[in-house]
Parts: sequence; C-alpha cells; structure tokens
Amino acid sequence: MIKAAGVTEVTDADFGAEVLGAELPVLVEFTADWCPPCRQMAPVLSALAAEEGERLKVVQLDVDHNPTTTNHYKVLSMPTFMVFRGGEPVKAMVGARPKQRLLEELSDVI
Repeated sequence: MIKAAGVTEVTDADFGAEVLGAELPVLVEFTADWCPPCRQMAPVLSALAAEEGERLKVVQLDVDHNPTTTNHYKVLSMPTFMVFRGGEPVKAMVGARPKQRLLEELSDVI
C-alpha cells in the first residue's frame, strides 16, 4: 500500500476502534498496492489530512491484507472512499479525484 503521509493505516483488527469508535467523521480509503489510481490519491489524502484534521480523520485500509472489513462493506473497486460518522457509513465514492472535488463531495458530511 502506498502510505499517505499523515494518514493512519487501519486493519481488520483495529477498524472498530479507529473508525467505528472515532469521535470525528472518518474518511476511509480502501486501497491496494497494485492500484495506480490509489497511488495517485496518496498526496491528495496527505493534504486533506493536514488541512482538515480537526474536522475529519483520514485513514487507509489495504484490501488485500484486510478481507474481513473489505467484504463486510462490499468494496469491489479501488480506490473506494467511505465516510463513517457515529460508527455508520454515511457516504461512499469510487475512483480517484482531485482534492477540491473530494472536499466538495465531503462538505455535507463533515
């Protein structure tokens, strides 16, 4: 997985604590090493985490190493972005996008 600076990596084991139990809304990127659009999103997610860290937690989950969570949320394409608030998914988006577009799409949930 291409780790985005300032973005937490989560696993099946800690997804509940890190995402479902978080006080802030959480943007989860379901990602994989073999996914070129996922690599393209790394700097976007780093910037988003740095700029919106007080309002939004940004995490990545490697789908190849965390099949339980990936299958539970029926993630089939990468990158898939899901926003969780209060332990529930409230928004899902598929595919790479520029930071400004991502911010616009997140404006109703953060």
